[in-house]
Amino acid sequence: MEEDLKISKKKPSYPISSQLDLYLSNYRRNIDLPIFYSDLLRFQGSVVVYDKNDEDTLWVRVYYNEYEREEIDLSLKQVYSSLISDGSQGILKYLNVDAIDFCTFGNSKPFRIKVRNILNDNYTYFYVKKADASRVYGLELEHMLSPYNLNFLVCRDTLIEEHIAGIPGDEFIKNMLNDCNSSEKAQIAKEFVKFNERCLIRLLGDMRSYNYVIVPTHDFDHVVFKIRAIDFDQQSYEGNLKIYRPQFFKENYKMVELVRDKIQNESVDQYKIEERSIVAKRMISYLDRINALLDCMENDNISIKKHIDMLKEDIYNYTLDLKFRKSKNMGQILKNALDFVKRNYEGVNTKSY
Repeated sequence: MEEDLKISKKKPSYPISSQLDLYLSNYRRNIDLPIFYSDLLRFQGSVVVYDKNDEDTLWVRVYYNEYEREEIDLSLKQVYSSLISDGSQGILKYLNVDAIDFCTFGNSKPFRIKVRNILNDNYTYFYVKKADASRVYGLELEHMLSPYNLNFLVCRDTLIEEHIAGIPGDEFIKNMLNDCNSSEKAQIAKEFVKFNERCLIRLLGDMRSYNYVIVPTHDFDHVVFKIRAIDFDQQSYEGNLKIYRPQFFKENYKMVELVRDKIQNESVDQYKIEERSIVAKRMISYLDRINALLDCMENDNISIKKHIDMLKEDIYNYTLDLKFRKSKNMGQILKNALDFVKRNYEGVNTKSY
């Protein structure tokens, strides 16, 4: 915890390769969109969005010329129908686009669209972003290797993402963690250990507290907490292995303290093994699809040589597996990392019978 990890401030946006585009078509992630990210950039002005405590949210509410707004709203409702439903026009008359917000913070500069059902006032969000190969790989890996399914669509240089509901990690740590009872804190600590391991295994970087959410679920006699990543920009890009381990970010210090206070070392090891086993089982069940995605990554350029050389050496020192030193790019490093986890799981699993 002593160092403040340095993240590349301006990670380049990598284009969707023809092979990745074909993969997305094969798995029904590609779609013809009526509106693109670049269209939404033509807003005429904006106002700052404040939260309930009158603090700047870093989002601005944008507005468009009256003659464009009607067409934009209709297009966004069609996108929502394709993302959430079957793409039919029937539901459009029941929908209203309440707000279009733009975030100038971070790499992705997304638009957040608030869509409301006018019959009952239920509303939800989705995001329109510039399609970056790193982000697409991150979303697909999350869909296959985490406990959560992810809904997203791609069309050329535009990415549509479903909203991931939850309490932002930084807000939870600041305002809610102290009010949790001892049992809840122990459960959150366990989840953080597993989340930390999952990010490391699939090389998802930069999981500072504002890049994940805490999801509380009420069971019949207690609350169950889960941790979900919500930002996938830093999939397999950075060279420093610590960037793929949430425990090393100062923003997560309270979570690390919680693990120290509530979880014994033996249990930390047990939870790591549990998470590796779960990821290995998911890899086996998604075998063809994972292999197709990793094949795309191996033939793609999603990082720089300096980062690739540094990361493969870091992971070699961590695992002592020579395959990492022979890796040529980030796709091969990730493939070897997942193979390492699967191989060790299968080796242990075979011996236990």
